[in-house]
Amino acid sequence: MQVYTARQAVFNRKKRVVAYELFFRDGERNSFPNVEANAATSKLLLDSQFNQGLSKLTSGKPALINFPEKAILEQLPALLPSDQIIVELLEDISPTREVYESCRLLFHKGYKLALDDFQYTDKWKPFFKLTRLVKIDIRETPLDEVGDLVKELKTYKKMKVLAEKIENYDEFEQAKAMGFDFFQGYFFCKPEMIIKRDIAINYAVIMAMYREVLNPNFNYESLSKYFEQDTSLSFKLFRFINSGLFSIRQEIGSIKQALVYLGEAQVKRFVCLIITAHIAQDKPNELTKMSIIRARFAEQLAHVSKPDLADHAFLMGLFSLIDAILDQHMPDLLDTLPLATDIKDALLESGNVLFPFLAVIKAYESASWTAMRKASAKLRIEQDILPGLYQEAIEWADTYQDIK
Repeated sequence: MQVYTARQAVFNRKKRVVAYELFFRDGERNSFPNVEANAATSKLLLDSQFNQGLSKLTSGKPALINFPEKAILEQLPALLPSDQIIVELLEDISPTREVYESCRLLFHKGYKLALDDFQYTDKWKPFFKLTRLVKIDIRETPLDEVGDLVKELKTYKKMKVLAEKIENYDEFEQAKAMGFDFFQGYFFCKPEMIIKRDIAINYAVIMAMYREVLNPNFNYESLSKYFEQDTSLSFKLFRFINSGLFSIRQEIGSIKQALVYLGEAQVKRFVCLIITAHIAQDKPNELTKMSIIRARFAEQLAHVSKPDLADHAFLMGLFSLIDAILDQHMPDLLDTLPLATDIKDALLESGNVLFPFLAVIKAYESASWTAMRKASAKLRIEQDILPGLYQEAIEWADTYQDIK
């Protein structure tokens, strides 16, 4: 049985990632596996992606996992490490005495419990003393309507409150002012505000570097001069080369030599990675990581489906969040970069040969399994390989994040 797992970041008040919510499904039916809590159940989970390392899926951070009522009653969460997961009770679970007793057992086994998409009724009140996190969907229950609920929840010892589906800067600020502790939503992967930055010297240098490295026949000499203007970028370049990803046969004595050592194809790729991380340094770190995961995921998908597009797929994935990183509209940014036409068209979602790769990635990230199946079919990619490729992309991105 193939297991599909997507992840969505959970941010704290400083916009730092503190956990990931995992969307765990059995693939074809887009449902939680219908299995019994016995030895067979244990084997199912232990042989699934979780056995490959739950912490790898979450980059070592806690995992929020949704469980339906049947799984709670059968103590299915107890098959996973209590120190690595937060057990989310789905919104359609009934607050019955039987459910309460199952939650109490999990609580006393050391599991942290969360109420997902919570809407208050008196029947849930007994659960509060067992609950460490309450998630409120602000699209279903607007912020203007939950002020009293948040205040009450905050009176419980160790209770934290999370605002789901934050879509813009004003909502984030309002939720913070109301006392929410954690946040999820579209806002963290899109611009806070669409205001073009003043072009400071550092920004101008970076955009010039982008144009240089994306030029089909870029000049090593010209590119090295840009690095010479930025000590931070130069440091990152040498750290990257010395990361163990490359076999170094001789000492490197100059920036130009370092770039030549990488070779043209690798320079295009890795310099873009370094620059993207550099310009996103005042943004939530998740933006950079998502860009890198998308780049690697797209490249791997292309190797399976259309190998000749692998390099273009990589850059498409890497630049797919550049509008969020630079707080600008995608069409305006693409006008300033000499990207290949097929990359630009895909980023503008024109439906060209590269776009299905981006469609698969976005569907996988959002756990939209039906859309993922349709996009995979267009690429003639077997769905069963996607979890492995996604996991490899996460690990690859984590390696890069450690280096930079």
